[in-house]
Amino acid sequence: MDLNWINDIHPALATFLLAMLPIAELRLSIPIAIGTLDMPLWQSYIFSVIGNYIPAVLILYLIGPVSRFLSKDKKVFAKFFDWLFTRTRRKFDKKYKVWGNIALLFFVAIPLPVTGAWTGALAAWLFGINKKDSLIYIGLGILLSGVIVSLISLGVFKFI
Repeated sequence: MDLNWINDIHPALATFLLAMLPIAELRLSIPIAIGTLDMPLWQSYIFSVIGNYIPAVLILYLIGPVSRFLSKDKKVFAKFFDWLFTRTRRKFDKKYKVWGNIALLFFVAIPLPVTGAWTGALAAWLFGINKKDSLIYIGLGILLSGVIVSLISLGVFKFI
Protein backbone atom coordinates (compact mmCIF):
# COMPACT_ATOMS: atom_id res chain seq x y z
CA MET A 1 0.00 0.00 0.00
CA ASP A 2 1.51 3.32 -1.08
CA LEU A 3 1.12 5.77 1.80
CA ASN A 4 3.16 8.68 0.45
CA TRP A 5 0.01 10.80 0.17
CA ILE A 6 -0.22 11.10 3.97
CA ASN A 7 2.78 13.42 3.99
CA ASP A 8 0.98 15.88 1.71
CA ILE A 9 -2.04 16.53 3.92
CA HIS A 10 -2.65 17.58 7.51
CA PRO A 11 -1.79 14.76 9.95
CA ALA A 12 -5.26 14.81 11.52
CA LEU A 13 -6.95 14.42 8.12
CA ALA A 14 -4.48 11.70 7.09
CA THR A 15 -5.21 9.79 10.30
CA PHE A 16 -8.96 10.22 9.84
CA LEU A 17 -8.82 8.96 6.23
CA LEU A 18 -6.56 6.00 7.05
CA ALA A 19 -9.02 4.92 9.75
CA MET A 20 -11.81 4.90 7.17
CA LEU A 21 -10.05 2.35 4.95
CA PRO A 22 -11.29 -1.24 5.07
CA ILE A 23 -8.89 -3.78 6.58
CA ALA A 24 -6.50 -1.02 7.72
CA GLU A 25 -9.01 0.86 9.90
CA LEU A 26 -7.52 2.15 13.14
CA ARG A 27 -5.11 -0.79 13.28
CA LEU A 28 -3.05 1.19 10.79
CA SER A 29 -4.06 4.79 11.46
CA ILE A 30 -3.02 4.90 15.13
CA PRO A 31 0.51 3.49 14.68
CA ILE A 32 1.11 5.69 11.64
CA ALA A 33 -0.23 8.78 13.41
CA ILE A 34 2.00 8.16 16.43
CA GLY A 35 5.10 6.82 14.70
CA THR A 36 5.20 8.60 11.35
CA LEU A 37 3.07 11.72 11.72
CA ASP A 38 4.28 12.49 15.26
CA MET A 39 0.77 13.10 16.54
CA PRO A 40 0.07 12.92 20.26
CA LEU A 41 -1.67 9.73 21.34
CA TRP A 42 -4.92 11.45 22.27
CA GLN A 43 -5.23 13.08 18.82
CA SER A 44 -4.39 9.91 16.93
CA TYR A 45 -6.95 8.02 19.03
CA ILE A 46 -9.76 10.56 18.54
CA PHE A 47 -9.29 11.02 14.78
CA SER A 48 -8.91 7.26 14.28
CA VAL A 49 -12.02 6.38 16.27
CA ILE A 50 -14.15 8.95 14.44
CA GLY A 51 -12.73 7.94 11.06
CA ASN A 52 -13.38 4.26 11.79
CA TYR A 53 -16.95 4.85 13.00
CA ILE A 54 -18.23 6.73 9.93
CA PRO A 55 -17.97 3.79 7.48
CA ALA A 56 -19.83 1.59 9.97
CA VAL A 57 -22.74 4.03 10.04
CA LEU A 58 -22.78 4.26 6.25
CA ILE A 59 -22.62 0.48 5.85
CA LEU A 60 -25.50 -0.11 8.27
CA TYR A 61 -27.77 2.31 6.44
CA LEU A 62 -26.66 1.83 2.83
CA ILE A 63 -25.57 -1.80 2.31
CA GLY A 64 -29.13 -3.10 1.86
CA PRO A 65 -30.30 -0.58 -0.74
CA VAL A 66 -26.95 -0.51 -2.56
CA SER A 67 -26.60 -4.31 -2.76
CA ARG A 68 -30.19 -4.70 -3.99
CA PHE A 69 -29.72 -1.98 -6.61
CA LEU A 70 -26.40 -3.34 -7.90
CA SER A 71 -27.49 -6.99 -7.82
CA LYS A 72 -30.72 -6.37 -9.68
CA ASP A 73 -29.21 -6.13 -13.17
CA LYS A 74 -25.59 -7.20 -12.81
CA LYS A 75 -24.72 -10.84 -12.11
CA VAL A 76 -21.14 -9.97 -11.12
CA PHE A 77 -22.45 -7.82 -8.24
CA ALA A 78 -24.96 -10.49 -7.23
CA LYS A 79 -22.15 -13.07 -7.05
CA PHE A 80 -19.91 -10.70 -5.11
CA PHE A 81 -22.57 -9.83 -2.53
CA ASP A 82 -23.55 -13.49 -2.19
CA TRP A 83 -19.90 -14.41 -1.52
CA LEU A 84 -19.41 -11.52 0.92
CA PHE A 85 -22.62 -12.15 2.85
CA THR A 86 -22.04 -15.92 3.05
CA ARG A 87 -18.47 -15.43 4.27
CA THR A 88 -19.51 -12.88 6.90
CA ARG A 89 -22.34 -15.08 8.18
CA ARG A 90 -19.97 -18.03 8.48
CA LYS A 91 -17.39 -16.04 10.48
CA PHE A 92 -19.87 -14.39 12.86
CA ASP A 93 -22.78 -16.84 13.23
CA LYS A 94 -21.51 -19.08 16.06
CA LYS A 95 -20.24 -16.13 18.09
CA TYR A 96 -23.52 -14.28 17.76
CA LYS A 97 -25.61 -17.29 18.75
CA VAL A 98 -23.60 -17.68 21.97
CA TRP A 99 -22.90 -14.08 22.97
CA GLY A 100 -25.56 -11.96 21.24
CA ASN A 101 -24.76 -8.28 20.81
CA ILE A 102 -21.67 -8.56 23.03
CA ALA A 103 -20.18 -10.74 20.27
CA LEU A 104 -20.50 -7.73 17.95
CA LEU A 105 -18.58 -5.55 20.40
CA PHE A 106 -15.72 -8.05 20.76
CA PHE A 107 -15.68 -8.87 17.04
CA VAL A 108 -15.11 -5.19 16.29
CA ALA A 109 -12.68 -4.71 19.19
CA ILE A 110 -10.25 -7.46 18.19
CA PRO A 111 -7.56 -5.65 16.15
CA LEU A 112 -6.94 -8.38 13.61
CA PRO A 113 -7.48 -8.47 9.84
CA VAL A 114 -11.06 -9.29 8.78
CA THR A 115 -12.49 -8.06 12.07
CA GLY A 116 -13.36 -4.48 12.87
CA ALA A 117 -16.02 -1.90 12.15
CA TRP A 118 -16.49 -2.67 8.45
CA THR A 119 -17.08 -6.39 8.93
CA GLY A 120 -18.94 -5.80 12.19
CA ALA A 121 -21.38 -3.42 10.49
CA LEU A 122 -21.92 -5.90 7.68
CA ALA A 123 -22.51 -8.71 10.19
CA ALA A 124 -24.94 -6.54 12.18
CA TRP A 125 -26.92 -5.83 9.02
CA LEU A 126 -26.88 -9.48 7.92
CA PHE A 127 -28.12 -10.68 11.31
CA GLY A 128 -30.80 -8.01 11.48
CA ILE A 129 -29.46 -6.44 14.66
CA ASN A 130 -31.31 -3.26 15.50
CA LYS A 131 -29.42 -0.27 14.00
CA LYS A 132 -29.36 1.64 17.29
CA ASP A 133 -27.93 -1.37 19.15
CA SER A 134 -25.50 -2.03 16.31
CA LEU A 135 -24.18 1.52 16.39
CA ILE A 136 -23.72 1.35 20.16
CA TYR A 137 -21.90 -2.00 20.19
CA ILE A 138 -19.81 -1.18 17.13
CA GLY A 139 -18.89 2.17 18.67
CA LEU A 140 -17.86 0.51 21.94
CA GLY A 141 -15.87 -2.06 19.96
CA ILE A 142 -14.07 0.72 18.08
CA LEU A 143 -13.26 2.51 21.34
CA LEU A 144 -11.86 -0.69 22.85
CA SER A 145 -9.92 -1.56 19.70
CA GLY A 146 -8.42 1.93 19.73
CA VAL A 147 -7.22 1.42 23.30
CA ILE A 148 -5.70 -1.97 22.44
CA VAL A 149 -3.96 -0.65 19.31
CA SER A 150 -2.73 2.44 21.18
CA LEU A 151 -1.22 0.34 23.98
CA ILE A 152 0.42 -2.01 21.48
CA SER A 153 1.74 0.94 19.46
CA LEU A 154 3.18 2.67 22.50
CA GLY A 155 4.85 -0.55 23.60
CA VAL A 156 6.36 -1.17 20.18
CA PHE A 157 7.63 2.39 19.80
CA LYS A 158 9.18 2.35 23.29
CA PHE A 159 10.83 -0.97 22.51
CA ILE A 160 12.30 0.38 19.27
